[in-house]
Amino acid sequence: MNRHHLNRMTPYLFMGPATIIMAIALFYPLLYMVYGSFRAWDPSQAISETEFVGLANYTKLLGDAAFWESVSVTLTFAFAVVSFEMLIGVGLALILDRNIRGMSVLRTLFILPMMIAPVVVGLMWRFMYHPTDGTFNRWFEAIGLPRVDWLGDHALLSVIIADIWQWSPFIFILSLAALQSLPRSALEAARIDGATGWQQIIHIKLPLMMPVLIVTMLLRLIDAFKVLEVILVMTEGGPGLSTEILALRIARTAQEFRELGEAAAMSNYLLLLLLMLTLGMFAFTRWQEARARRLTIRVEEEG
Repeated sequence: MNRHHLNRMTPYLFMGPATIIMAIALFYPLLYMVYGSFRAWDPSQAISETEFVGLANYTKLLGDAAFWESVSVTLTFAFAVVSFEMLIGVGLALILDRNIRGMSVLRTLFILPMMIAPVVVGLMWRFMYHPTDGTFNRWFEAIGLPRVDWLGDHALLSVIIADIWQWSPFIFILSLAALQSLPRSALEAARIDGATGWQQIIHIKLPLMMPVLIVTMLLRLIDAFKVLEVILVMTEGGPGLSTEILALRIARTAQEFRELGEAAAMSNYLLLLLLMLTLGMFAFTRWQEARARRLTIRVEEEG
């Protein structure tokens, strides 16, 4: 092997050990879960001692009303929180993308919620939602309004609000970074052409930010499908199944019902759903990136 080929291979040789370790850490648990989903698996058994049942775990879930209820709750929760977080995060980024005294301190305060541990967030909001001593019901009483059973009648709405409060800063940070990286030439050309601030947002800023916003939305959507700690602390999935998202259903199936094979099948359904969403979002991202490039070129040519 000559020196030229050795130089080309050197980066791959350094990356090789880390790549192998990461591949094993990723694919071994995944294949183990897929294998376990085809077996009647009890926690007291080694997987080699379990009985092969084929697609029985998957077909059983298709007829399980509780499973579909969890899927419905998961979809409602995920799309609600991501929609509002995108609206709030992008809106704050557009408002705060300017030179104002004390802006650095204000930005730091905005990102504090996402630094708090999920268990602490759950405990904090559970106390604020308390039917008698909670912060919100005390405020309502102070202005003459009746108390609200937040974690009873409005349990799903309550956990949605808590998640929006914690993770809107994540959208804000990435949106602000995307705004500050926009080509200034495109914005200057729009100003020279007499575009108002609102027109710049609609026709220049948002289209150019779209590739970053789509990836950001995808990251939050994937994470929203896997939320567990906050809901577990606040409601434990209740009342009934009103806040039992799929991740919590999987945990209960494995720990309380001791059906590891069924829990593995449920996990594979969740993985398949997320994979479909991811592929769809990536395809949309590539289309938006091409559209943003065309828009940049057109604006620069006109400028």
